[in-house]
Amino acid sequence: MNAIDRQASSDQSLQARSPGQMDRSLPIALLRARESIMTRFRPLLAEHGTTEQQWRVLRVLQEQSPLDASCVADRACVLAPSLTRMIKTLRDRGFVQRMRDSGDARRSMLSITPEGLAFIEMLVPGALAIHDDIRSRYGAERMETLIDMLTDLAGFDQAPYDGKPTA
Repeated sequence: MNAIDRQASSDQSLQARSPGQMDRSLPIALLRARESIMTRFRPLLAEHGTTEQQWRVLRVLQEQSPLDASCVADRACVLAPSLTRMIKTLRDRGFVQRMRDSGDARRSMLSITPEGLAFIEMLVPGALAIHDDIRSRYGAERMETLIDMLTDLAGFDQAPYDGKPTA
């Protein structure tokens, strides 16, 4: 490869990594993929008067309950002020109950109610059908690999970022 070819190759590589290339931007690609998936689930949730965030909170509490409110917010990927509003709605629907931690009165503990579990069970067949359709179209193995890769990528937030690229 001569110097001109190396420079052209280097320029193409730099362009491919440039944050200005929207079709190669990781944040944009992740948002587009999320929208592609959630577009399929939103009608099911809307049909039952539930938001994506409320669904995530219920699913977190289905897996482990009771749970500290800050832990629920973290696991459901919602901001604490949003969770506070959501909990009121979910309590009004009878899906969640809030209680004070017996060891620390400052902590709110959340748990799912039998009505909340019944609500999830009612939506599970529709959600599984959507999930199965996505899996069959994308490929089971590819989907598992993608989930593993995204889980690894999500672990980046565990290491502090000082704003400087790593070597």
